[in-house]
Amino acid sequence: MMVRTRTVLVTVLILLFASVSLAAAQAPPEKQKRREFEGVGIDAKHGQTIPKDLVFRNSEGDPVSLEQYFDGEKPVIINFLYHECPMLCGLMLNGMTSTLSEMSWTPGEEFRVLSISFNHRETSSVAREAKETYIKQLGKPDAADGWHFLTGSKASIDALTSSTGFQFRWVEEQQEYAHPTAWVFLSGNGKITQYIYGMEPKAGDVRKALVEASDGSVGNPLDQVAMYCFQFDPEANTYTADAFNLMKIGSVITVFILGGALFFFWRRENEDLRDMEDRDPLKEIDELEDTGALKERFG
Repeated sequence: MMVRTRTVLVTVLILLFASVSLAAAQAPPEKQKRREFEGVGIDAKHGQTIPKDLVFRNSEGDPVSLEQYFDGEKPVIINFLYHECPMLCGLMLNGMTSTLSEMSWTPGEEFRVLSISFNHRETSSVAREAKETYIKQLGKPDAADGWHFLTGSKASIDALTSSTGFQFRWVEEQQEYAHPTAWVFLSGNGKITQYIYGMEPKAGDVRKALVEASDGSVGNPLDQVAMYCFQFDPEANTYTADAFNLMKIGSVITVFILGGALFFFWRRENEDLRDMEDRDPLKEIDELEDTGALKERFG
């Protein structure tokens, strides 16, 4: 019995050691993981202006300067991708389409979108196919005038990604690019104002970022109030309520309410005083005598 028990324990230990060893062998080395993603991410460049003289090609294959997409007024969203991406970029474009479809604003009217390939080997033909696909998916035909898919040379791509802080690298072992996902918001003059990370930001956050990028020229008065009450939180990757500004607005509203109430009571009191000053007691007694009301009251 003792020998059998020992045999079972030894067998269990051998199997456990084998399974741990197999898992360790199958798991990618930590150093390899770090090497693949080394130098990949976003080095935020808030307040910096991108070089607008860079030349790319639009989805029709025509050379275009970035300058033509910046009119000094409408904000611009830039998102970097590559069309041969096995998964992430497709998910990001689907997410962008979903977010834009939830907004009442349309690319081309209130803002512009530049989806730019960072793979210099890709041509305008794949950009054209992508544009047709996602404009149709968006369901807003007019957005074709405001959502542009661009490709470019390595020199133009490197200059633009460097100016926006977008860092990516080719992973030879995987035969694909390692890259972050982010929406870069710029003013109509090409100044970087905000980054929102992820594949499908909230439509409300995108709207606030566009209002911020336009310095209030895009949107209605409620958007201006929202921008005063909300500030972007990089850690939460969303706009959150600004407690201090909310308190200031609450104080102003309280002052107006109290002031309105005091004005109402002051005006009412003045009206009562004027009525008392205008009254003539003798005249009122004569009127009561004429109507007989005085006799009825006092007999």
